Amino acid sequence: MSLKFLVTGGAGFIGSAVVRKLITETPHNVCVVDKLTYAGNLASLAPVSSSNRYRFEQADIGDGERMRAIFAEVDPDIVMHLAAESHVDRSIDGPGDFIQTNIVGTFALLQEALRHWRGLDDARKSAFRFHHISTDEVFGSLGDEGFFREDTAYQPNSPYSASKAASDHLVRAWHHTYGLPTVMTNCSNNYGPYHFPEKLIPLMIINALEGKPLPVYGNGMNVRDWLYVDDHADALLTVAQTGIIGETYNIGGHNEKANIEVVKGICTILDELRPDPAGPHERLISYVTDRPGHDARYAIDAGKISRELGWTPKETFETGLRRTVEWYLANAGWWGDIRSGVYRGERLGAA
Repeated sequence: MSLKFLVTGGAGFIGSAVVRKLITETPHNVCVVDKLTYAGNLASLAPVSSSNRYRFEQADIGDGERMRAIFAEVDPDIVMHLAAESHVDRSIDGPGDFIQTNIVGTFALLQEALRHWRGLDDARKSAFRFHHISTDEVFGSLGDEGFFREDTAYQPNSPYSASKAASDHLVRAWHHTYGLPTVMTNCSNNYGPYHFPEKLIPLMIINALEGKPLPVYGNGMNVRDWLYVDDHADALLTVAQTGIIGETYNIGGHNEKANIEVVKGICTILDELRPDPAGPHERLISYVTDRPGHDARYAIDAGKISRELGWTPKETFETGLRRTVEWYLANAGWWGDIRSGVYRGERLGAA
């Protein structure tokens, strides 16, 4: 059975992975809605853009009138909401865009999704899903032990995570107040192909290839749980189609690593695949002043999605990191276009 998916933020890093998987591995139709801000890139959708089941609309989710028209034309069965400003450092420099997109934009999208859902016949109404994709950063910071679970209290510490926490609360409220059939996911740090090069892993890969410093915040011991983006896309489609209405699912990669471990791992792979005549890539590591309010550790308990929906990640961090480095080596044209204009690797979020 072919369904109609509306994917907001589908030209972004995670969204494009979802869209590529939908087009290549399912019979479903997909409409991508993306504002094409700096992190949206149609080149990430090029592998599937020729499909007759793919459609693209450049639009702002905060534009209620435009969203209403798109809902009317696409008539979606499932909405996957990934559109968001997502970089902590940028949220420190300019929080206004995060409030507008992540909170006000989510509100506008929920209103149009609710209007659309109310107009469906009973069979389609019962099958409809609004899937909101969020982050583990809404939970704040962990100590040396413990994991974020679905019932962990929210304690966001950056403008980005605060804006995502607010959007999560809106989605939950629209379900409980208006009956909109929602599911929600909170994921750990993603990495993999097509990742905008301001984030840690692609920035380190590209800087190393260019012989530039590899800036590591503080002492490099901040810990994140790393999730390969294709594993995440698989989990998202599982939740969108089989998740229980009103439920939240945490998605993690079972790969806790300190930032300095990640950077040194990248250096080791590059020393093997693209050795630098000037010496080992680790020589480029430089410790810089820590990010303001930098959370010490994130770790996800992904037991619920495994027990209830049967999803587990396929990639280990070692296999996923190697695949990621290999992709960046083979796709210099993709990231070179970004580095030459939109983003040149400068530090953001120093406040």
